[in-house]
Amino acid sequence: MADEDKAEGHSSAVDVEKTTNRLEKHSHDADEALKAFEGIQGDALELDEATNRRLLRTIDWHIMPIMCVIYGMNYLDRYLAWEYPTSRLLQRLPLGKYSAACILIWGLILSCFAAVQSYAGAIAIRFFLGVFEAAVTPGFALLTSQWYTKREQGSRVNIWFSFNGFGQILGGLVAYGIAVGTEKHGAAIESWKIVYLVMGLLTIVLGLVFLWIIPDNQLNARWLSKEDRVLAVARVRINQQGIGNKHFKMYQMKEALLDPMSWAFFFYALLADIPNGGISNFFSQLITSFGYTEEQSLLYGTPGGAVEVVSLLMNGYIGHITGQRILASLGGLVTSIVGMVLIVALPLTNKVGRLIGYYMTQASPTPFVALLSLVSSNVAGYTKKTTVAAMYLIGYCAGNIIGPQTFRPTDAPRYVPAEITIIICWGVCLVLLVGVWYWYKRENRLKAEVRAQPGYLRLENQEWLDLTDRENPEFVYSL
Repeated sequence: MADEDKAEGHSSAVDVEKTTNRLEKHSHDADEALKAFEGIQGDALELDEATNRRLLRTIDWHIMPIMCVIYGMNYLDRYLAWEYPTSRLLQRLPLGKYSAACILIWGLILSCFAAVQSYAGAIAIRFFLGVFEAAVTPGFALLTSQWYTKREQGSRVNIWFSFNGFGQILGGLVAYGIAVGTEKHGAAIESWKIVYLVMGLLTIVLGLVFLWIIPDNQLNARWLSKEDRVLAVARVRINQQGIGNKHFKMYQMKEALLDPMSWAFFFYALLADIPNGGISNFFSQLITSFGYTEEQSLLYGTPGGAVEVVSLLMNGYIGHITGQRILASLGGLVTSIVGMVLIVALPLTNKVGRLIGYYMTQASPTPFVALLSLVSSNVAGYTKKTTVAAMYLIGYCAGNIIGPQTFRPTDAPRYVPAEITIIICWGVCLVLLVGVWYWYKRENRLKAEVRAQPGYLRLENQEWLDLTDRENPEFVYSL
């Protein structure tokens, strides 16, 4: 290995002596999973394929349905300033119970919209709604990393995130039905108040179901036997990142802030969600600019949700079978860029072609979800993971705030400056994704060289000591 590579290897794939010292120093505040293996030779506890499949099937049927339905209900924006505090609370408090409490309060606040009498009241309720919604995405990412192996995580994140698309379809149909029904028959009270009340009460019910089903970790899952709880922990030991740790570790937070990948994730979320914020908030005006009526825009926007669902499910499947989540996700982003180019280039008279271009842009979430799944798979050390998750979601929220500002009324009906901004943002995102893929591929090579050093020793239960991905030579990054 060249001198330059040796220097890089020393700083990124930590040397044997430094790692051993870290293991000894932090063994007293190890991962919660370590208690499951007290008195057991951890490495000797192996699952046969039939047992692994049975456990996976049980976990899927208990966890995935409720996560999917709740994420579909979460088709609203999150509040930017609360992303880091909620990520700290997700680490400090019992994961399942805190997430359930946020969902219950979110449903209660949503119901309160029915009683809003003023703009100030609406803003106040929207603020608190965003605060408690903010826990959902990072909480679900942590749950996914806790229960599933790295190979399984990408497809599961794509599945529950795809319910955003189902939410878009349902929301569009409901909005269209209300608009048409109110126009034809009138309404004794504002129809939107009924919608908020019903959706809020439904969210509360779902929150109670979530509280009953989702445990804080495998060790207190009521729907697993005592033996299966230990096996459920054992099946994810290959992740090299444990199942949870309540101790805040400043060195892990510093590592997160100095890790180039943390900032790559942040800037990807920021740049990718400037287009998302613009299109999500102005899709009706965008479709209207193609020559359709306002009512038609509500109805014609719903197939975009179907495109998102299909593209995410395909992305999850292809990434799963190829082991290349990042490269698989590029297809959705390229499709979106082509779609936006069609919107810009086609004449106003070509309504159908421009509408097809809009539908193509709805494949854009595939790389965002791929990177979200990599927060689950590629960031170890519980303090570091919650910090990176917060950074990623802050970038997401900031992009969604900036995006609508690009659609200026003076640019109607074509909004060309906004559309060009979207193309540029997505183009930069392509470069970032390739850079992330290259970085992780290089880091895996450097870690393999560290493991090959004479005298390298892998300690028993090393994966339960809450090491970060950069200080654990056994940690292998997913691509």
